[in-house]
Amino acid sequence: MKAVICTKYGSADVLEMREVEKPIPKDNEVLIKIRATSVSAGDVRLRKFDFPLVFRLPMRLIRGIRGPRKSILGSQFAGEQVRLYAVVKLPTEYQYCEKSLSAL
Repeated sequence: MKAVICTKYGSADVLEMREVEKPIPKDNEVLIKIRATSVSAGDVRLRKFDFPLVFRLPMRLIRGIRGPRKSILGSQFAGEQVRLYAVVKLPTEYQYCEKSLSAL
């Protein structure tokens, strides 16, 4: 599968499109085929490491010293469930896009 990877902090030039292994979900996880995703202000701040001076050392310890611990940033997406694994508790309410995915 293709993914945009961020291996170090910096401008948008540090982002690379790469082929990565398809994740294998563990118990209590769901595999989702992502159709659309977004870049939030938080993703941009994390990539640039744009935090107030007083938070920089704690954020480096939490998020990663030389680069983000999670190289694939983002948490907002739309897609379809591909596979459900054992003992997964699904939420009772869902938020759906108002636009059709075929329009993307």
